[in-house]
Amino acid sequence: MLRDKFPADPLFVVILDLTGITIDRELVEIDHILEDDELFQRVRHDLSQRRPKTLVTGRNSTPVEVTKRMLALKHLYDWSYADTVRFVSDSLGLRWFCRIYLNSVCNDKTLLRWANLIQPDTLQLFNQRLSNIACELKLTRGRKLRTDGTVVETNIHHPTDSSLLADGVRVLSRLLKRAKSMVQDTAQLAADTFRDRNRSARKAARRIYEASRRRGEEGKANVQKAYCHLVRITQASVAQAQRVLAALGDHKDKQAQKLKAGLEQFIPRVEQVIAQTRRRVFEDEKVPATEKIVSIFEPHTAIICRGKANKPVEFGGKVWLDEVEGGIVSDYRILRGNPSDKNQWQPSLDHHVELFGRPPYQASADRGVYSAPNEAYAKQIGVKQVILPKPGHKSKARRQHERQRWFKRERRFHAGVEGRISVLMRKHGLDRCLYHGEDGFGRWVGWGIIAGNLAVMGAALAVR
Repeated sequence: MLRDKFPADPLFVVILDLTGITIDRELVEIDHILEDDELFQRVRHDLSQRRPKTLVTGRNSTPVEVTKRMLALKHLYDWSYADTVRFVSDSLGLRWFCRIYLNSVCNDKTLLRWANLIQPDTLQLFNQRLSNIACELKLTRGRKLRTDGTVVETNIHHPTDSSLLADGVRVLSRLLKRAKSMVQDTAQLAADTFRDRNRSARKAARRIYEASRRRGEEGKANVQKAYCHLVRITQASVAQAQRVLAALGDHKDKQAQKLKAGLEQFIPRVEQVIAQTRRRVFEDEKVPATEKIVSIFEPHTAIICRGKANKPVEFGGKVWLDEVEGGIVSDYRILRGNPSDKNQWQPSLDHHVELFGRPPYQASADRGVYSAPNEAYAKQIGVKQVILPKPGHKSKARRQHERQRWFKRERRFHAGVEGRISVLMRKHGLDRCLYHGEDGFGRWVGWGIIAGNLAVMGAALAVR
């Protein structure tokens, strides 16, 4: 049964007073913010969907209030689930903040299961509510808007065709091994249906690496030969998996259905890897980034080239951030693929108007966002100061426009968004997503933004 919160414990308050523990002022202010009932109800709604009768039957759950606060704490300090549970268990101050008091703390796996129930859309609304609270507390008025994009990497190794093929063979071999006890008596299956080809694939991938280090025609021919061998191994594994998938069709038990779902998920991905390897290696074709798969485990990962010297190519998801004065990230959007930055200007302004009820007095972005329609749209909806520097050749009138004192001053203000992105990456884990799947990516980004906003709001209120 889903519980809302633990009852307040007077004894815990006495112990806290006797020990003389001083709780960080910023954490106290964040505690006041998280007492908002709308934030509580949004999390509670998602947690109540775990089972059909979660709200009325079953063992008592970890309370919603505890789950919400422990997850906020985890991303506030960029801890792992195990560290979060350990630190909260050992600290009276954190037990007070998480509203656990003298009760036992759930283990890390339990916290992870509850965390996976919270949907990315819920975190979007959670963050919007934080922006509204910031307005109510007069931490921001939404008069200034600066917007920029960044890339959050997915937790994958550097993709090569050989490593992706080897990954496919490894995963399919593992699934076949689990299915062997269920379908081994089926007469129509071939003798090598459950053969483990993982070692052969690893050796072939190693040969490709060694051959690729040699220059000249001979090295190129050896690479082609090694790739042919690895592709044949992968195709054989796919054929085995397809036969086992057909044999599992009549099995109704839970374990068989789980294996069937795994095979249905990975077989198409491995086939896509084989197809793109043929096109790139054997047909010498330049495969568009939108048609490539760079991980069979995180297929939503996009290939993003932003022209950065230290990272010419990044693998992950592009995230667009809108920040208002006061350091509050009022909105974020996870973009599919690598769309042009110019397309993000109007949605940012529209969301700002919807959230604050009026356009910003000033709005700024980088050169990549500039276009005449974007500049005209901002002026049309009522933005007084539009800071969109034009790239490339500029007319004399344009140069004079961008040399105005207010334009240069607000360009310096806009540079602060890079600092905000840097803090989110270094302090709140937005440099690399450690959750799995597309929904996991949304949850990781959402909690990171929320943690960043909580930290900014807590610090500002503590100074007051």
